[in-house]
Amino acid sequence: MEQVSHSDRVRGSLSAAEIVTAALGIAEAEGADALTFRRLGTALGVTPTAVLRHFRDKDDLLLALGARLLDEALSQVDLDEPDWRERILSLCRATRRSFEAHPRVALLVANRTLRRDAEFQAADLVIGAVQEAGLSGREAASVYRVVADTALAWTAFRAASRTVDADAMRRDGYAWSSDYLVLPTGRFEHIRSVAGHLAEVDQEDQFELALGMLLDAVAARGARARRDRNE
Repeated sequence: MEQVSHSDRVRGSLSAAEIVTAALGIAEAEGADALTFRRLGTALGVTPTAVLRHFRDKDDLLLALGARLLDEALSQVDLDEPDWRERILSLCRATRRSFEAHPRVALLVANRTLRRDAEFQAADLVIGAVQEAGLSGREAASVYRVVADTALAWTAFRAASRTVDADAMRRDGYAWSSDYLVLPTGRFEHIRSVAGHLAEVDQEDQFELALGMLLDAVAARGARARRDRNE
């Protein structure tokens, strides 16, 4: 990352958005431990206290990084999409792309409550969609959490996979077409009954399958809720 000298920086010209951009670059290139206000100050050509004027501590900065990733996702979503299911799918897919593009940061923020406008926009989108599907009240709130947690958990899982040694990941993938195919007769019979398919399944996009199953359940719950209200 290009560094700016203190003399090149006009006092008061530093923005929160600029800090977040620099922090993303440092975290992805050097890891979370390198993300210090001193390191940011050096990269931005300011004193650490200049960064502290925008973020009270490192955790506050991390939440802002998470919000940046969500902002990137939301920019890819058609908020006027008429189909509730497609709106949720679009947001989940975009969130996955955004977070997987920054795996080290994703691991730090995927399980956090960001308390930023981007999170509020995403939550409002999903809650509105599940309400359109027929759910309301506590059930709508609960289903929103399930949808959000499922998408973010999968995203964190994939981000974690990207930080593992590539050879180790290839060996893990090869296990489906090797170790699982040679299990001893008389043991693990349920596995043996589908062993020939496991390598094929490993090549599929389980994220899409998980979301599809989840949204099928939302649709079924919504239809049941409508029937109950009409009885």
